[in-house]
Amino acid sequence: MSTYRVAQVTAPDGGFELVEREVPRPGPGQVRIAVEACGICHSDALFVSGGLPGVSFPEVPGHEIAGRLEELGEGVEDRGWRAGDRVAVGWFGGSCGHCRPCREGDFVVCPNLTVPGWAYDGGFAEKVIVPADALARVPDALAPSDAGPMACAGVTTYNGLRRSSARPGDLVAVLGLGGLGHLGVQYAAAMGFETVGIARGAEKADFAKRLGAHHYVDSTSGTPVDEALRSLGGARVVLATAGNSAAITATVDGLAPRGELVVIGADTAPLGISPAQLLMTGRVVRGHPSGTSQDVEDTMAFSALHGLRPMTETVPLDDVDEAYRKMLSGGARFRMVLTPG
Repeated sequence: MSTYRVAQVTAPDGGFELVEREVPRPGPGQVRIAVEACGICHSDALFVSGGLPGVSFPEVPGHEIAGRLEELGEGVEDRGWRAGDRVAVGWFGGSCGHCRPCREGDFVVCPNLTVPGWAYDGGFAEKVIVPADALARVPDALAPSDAGPMACAGVTTYNGLRRSSARPGDLVAVLGLGGLGHLGVQYAAAMGFETVGIARGAEKADFAKRLGAHHYVDSTSGTPVDEALRSLGGARVVLATAGNSAAITATVDGLAPRGELVVIGADTAPLGISPAQLLMTGRVVRGHPSGTSQDVEDTMAFSALHGLRPMTETVPLDDVDEAYRKMLSGGARFRMVLTPG
């Protein structure tokens, strides 16, 4: 009997344990991936804690997967995939194809969206079964440890910017310089935006500049963030990557007329925004989901073209518990990535 290892938790917020399972065969429209890398995303905590409806235990998280196709289910070769192909799978782990958003081509907001680690076992494992429509092709220039995080953190920031109202030359601010924000600044600069990094502490200014930011705003300097943005002419877009509603709220009055606040950092606290802050200036506030498998592919292609990479720390699957706790504590700089070896 052929087996593989998964890292699972058996109860909400429990510790990870490595167990062996029999290698499954992919069904029609599915593939089996030999996992080469899987990023640890802060959203994985929602699954490990059982904080989302439908999460069942034992739970195998992981939705920043990169690897090679190992076995194809019936009908998958007809879609152009072959065993050995390099692929990535992110938050978008497949859609139903028949709901209204899917029929309109807006697959990522499918109400029946399947997310690895939620709808089925995720990538904290040596192998994983996924629907073929979740696959994104990985360019040769990207290592697996780069491609995995780009399937969630990368596509969320890249797609959030390219689908915003900003155009080259516009002032674009990225709130937060962590796991999402350090990618957001790189993408914003590469897209031709006049880029502002916003974070806590004067010591992060040099880091923001190394990422490509033209300006840095220290949110602890005593000058309000919105005032600092207005002094630069007002932001066409603020990409809010920090999961802090108070910090997000503090940027709103720094938007230019018809400026756009794009929220991708998750917080359960409400935003403190009044209608008066939006009405006279025509400002827009919207949330942004990650992106489809095609969006992931676009993100990786753009990253390869411009030489952009996530900052990662690779850890063997055996040390998954330690790596997960480091991410949860905020100690990761900036994406923890599991590898099977």
